[in-house]
Amino acid sequence: MINKSNKNQIRQKRHKRVREHVNGTAERPRLSVYRSSVHIYAQLIDDEKQVTLCAASTVSKGVDFGGKTKSEAAELVGRAIAEKAKALGIKKAVFDRGGYLYIGRVKALADGARSGGLEI
Repeated sequence: MINKSNKNQIRQKRHKRVREHVNGTAERPRLSVYRSSVHIYAQLIDDEKQVTLCAASTVSKGVDFGGKTKSEAAELVGRAIAEKAKALGIKKAVFDRGGYLYIGRVKALADGARSGGLEI
């Protein structure tokens, strides 16, 4: 049985391998995802300038996710990040799943971003 700290180390190694191939630019920033046991966070990053362009999460101010499942909340976070990207004039992004499997909340966030108009 794998304990939590070892499981996170494995995820970080996987993320490091993926990051060798996934880079964000000003025209097509990297949509990075972090998933905790309760919340989910997303941010658009320009790796050339090493700047976060915008961010959204389930703990953002002014957003109420009460009564929603974690997957439904993740989809709303995806739509929120897509709206913020549109306001910045960003239409395309590179998806960085953060070493997580592309299922559940991570997939819901990506689908929400796509339905919000962001091309991933």
